[in-house]
Amino acid sequence: MIDLIKSFMKSFSVSSGENDFAGLIESYVAPYADSVTRDPVGNLIVFRKGADSTKKLMTASHMDEIGFIVTAVEDNGMIRVSNIGGVDPVASSFTPVVFAGGTKGVLVIEDGTSNADISNKKLFVDIGAESASKAKRRVHVGELAACAPSFVKLSANRYASKAFDDKIGCAVNAYACINAKTPAYDTYFVFTVQEEVGCRGSKPASFSVAPDYSIALDVTSAVYTGNPDKLTVKLGEGAAIKIKDNSVVCSPILVERLKDLAESNGIKYQYEILPYGGTDTSQMQLAGSGSCAGCISIPTRYVHSPVETVDLRDVKACADLLIAFIEQGA
Repeated sequence: MIDLIKSFMKSFSVSSGENDFAGLIESYVAPYADSVTRDPVGNLIVFRKGADSTKKLMTASHMDEIGFIVTAVEDNGMIRVSNIGGVDPVASSFTPVVFAGGTKGVLVIEDGTSNADISNKKLFVDIGAESASKAKRRVHVGELAACAPSFVKLSANRYASKAFDDKIGCAVNAYACINAKTPAYDTYFVFTVQEEVGCRGSKPASFSVAPDYSIALDVTSAVYTGNPDKLTVKLGEGAAIKIKDNSVVCSPILVERLKDLAESNGIKYQYEILPYGGTDTSQMQLAGSGSCAGCISIPTRYVHSPVETVDLRDVKACADLLIAFIEQGA
């Protein structure tokens, strides 16, 4: 599991730029699949035939990460950028970044900006260029950028990195595809695009698959210092079974089934009620005639920052719970 995660964390995948990451995932899961396809929007769809082909299960994790796009090159060689997805300008500023073409830089805030006025409009990237002409040889308007890859071991089980949202969900999804025995139902492991800009990839994918059951794999905010939102999910307390967020109320049938599977298989779990945010669950629930939809969430501190933090024991619990549902069904 840890080697799979490390490999995934190195990949660049800002929304609309997921192609290379999709190829990396495919290289891991293709040997275990009955078929692998990509749809017109770029979703990677990995199919494994189940014991019962009258039912379909779709699992979904999004490949894209938040990031930036070049909007202008200043006369002095500085690169103006705009956010893609829910970038926190305070959390992301004064950090190294890398552009899709490989150019490196540092994300900084416009001179003279007060703390109260920090916003995404005040961000630019310094790539060390001395003029616009020199900068344009290295980056171009419309090019994507992301916080530079990082993977820091904090303790025996805890790691910090940018873009655990949702590369860690993709690792859980891929691990389950590789390690699950014969699925109870025909199962579609889907790695979606553009979740961070409106759950766009999961909508066509779920209409295409038309699942009876669907499970998203994504991160959820875990409690740390201070807790104004009264969150209850904690690092180290196991897989988080989502009950609701701002985009969906999960199927009570699926919530109960995941709980039963966790208890019968000795998998540590907790419940998640999130007062904001959303995942691909919302699109899978509503596709076609609808599906019995839920989400297994990976507890994560400092979501949408360059130092998102997870506990590998929680990650393994999420993978074990997903595999249990894949093999045993509803």
